[in-house]
Amino acid sequence: MKAKRFDSDFDAGKDISQELDLTKARRVKQEPRRVNVDFPIWMIEALDREAKRLGVTRQSIIKVWLAERLERSHTKKAS
Repeated sequence: MKAKRFDSDFDAGKDISQELDLTKARRVKQEPRRVNVDFPIWMIEALDREAKRLGVTRQSIIKVWLAERLERSHTKKAS
């Protein structure tokens, strides 16, 4: 399919998914990168209690809380 037709089909709201090769698709800046962080024992225990209460992993709760904090910080700077 030529780019012009692809664009017009997309603009018309047609399903163009069959024209895409999604085997190599990736979200920019979403690739995981491993980091090591040392926490005091009391903090790990508190994280584990909260994670258990919410039914998620320690890693999940750390990611969510960091994302929320970074978003808040970004929002304040944009204001």
